[in-house]
Amino acid sequence: MAYQGTLGIERTRLVYALFLVCAGLAILGSLLAASDGSVWRWLHYLTKPTATLLLLVVVFRNRAPSSRTYGMAVAIGLLFAAAGDVFLMLPGDYFLAGLICFLLTHCAYIFALTRDAKFAAHLGVFGFFAVIALFVVAGLWTSLPPEMGIPVIIYALALGAMAAQAVSRLRQFSGTPAQATARFAAYGGLLFMISDTLLAYGRFRWQIPYNALWVLGTYYAAQYFFARSTQAHDSKR
Repeated sequence: MAYQGTLGIERTRLVYALFLVCAGLAILGSLLAASDGSVWRWLHYLTKPTATLLLLVVVFRNRAPSSRTYGMAVAIGLLFAAAGDVFLMLPGDYFLAGLICFLLTHCAYIFALTRDAKFAAHLGVFGFFAVIALFVVAGLWTSLPPEMGIPVIIYALALGAMAAQAVSRLRQFSGTPAQATARFAAYGGLLFMISDTLLAYGRFRWQIPYNALWVLGTYYAAQYFFARSTQAHDSKR
């Protein structure tokens, strides 16, 4: 049994290593495609969703997730994220379709984060993230196409609520066995907010040098931490 447990850990580490390789190649492929045309685009197409799907494998490999419902909700969120990855990288303008997929990802994560913690338990945290979301939208507003105004507002609210709930949940679990995994989810929520803000400003407002590096780097870090947050703690929900 101990051998099987060690073997399972090693296999999970291998999946994480493959994820890091795919994430790095996805970033590299995007940067090279932006500078040299479509020669390297295939690398980006192949590795970008694959990296996210490898984290899905990790979630399913966790034999004792912090919560069965929590783990399944994170898995569903990763599936929607992989679909969003595909829409955002395809030729043509599928930005709205990608936005909807990632909106569903945030809804799945909010559902996960409320399985073992009260929603909006710390109103100050939610107020802080609401202000941040308001400033993000305000900074983009004059640069947005008219048809994107309402979708961006809805998305920003969902993103802010997800990050706020992740931080609020960590505060609720302070000093408990669940604190370590709750910290992973909080890191994930914060990094996701940074990644999506950079993505939006890079698309609609500014030319950000090496944009793919910052957007995808923080995005994959966020998803990695959400996958890590499904590790075991004492919760049985």
